[in-house]
Amino acid sequence: QVQLVESGGGLVQAGGSLRLACAASGRFFSINAMGWYRQAPGKQRELVARVTQSGSTNYADSVKGRFPISRDNAKNTVYLQMNSLKPEDTAVYYCNAEVFSGSYYRNYWGQGTQVTVSS
Repeated sequence: QVQLVESGGGLVQAGGSLRLACAASGRFFSINAMGWYRQAPGKQRELVARVTQSGSTNYADSVKGRFPISRDNAKNTVYLQMNSLKPEDTAVYYCNAEVFSGSYYRNYWGQGTQVTVSS
């Protein structure tokens, strides 16, 4: 089993910054992609940013240039630096990891962390 533990959410004023972290633990062979998704009230969950094991990234258009994603493969941890936050960034942010057990790939999700941006 694999666990994803998130940290770093909270309340911040518009224009401020927060840094999210997500650490994977458990028994697995490797982790392919890690990323962050978010879900605002009444909306579908959407991709925010994603990074592969080799370092390739992709971002939602709404966060490009503001939310750099990074990864420490040795620590199985992914980070999301959120800068210039806007009220519309308010959501529950979920960590996601595509984990290879040695036989198959499986997606895992964190429990979610609330990010609230006040205007």
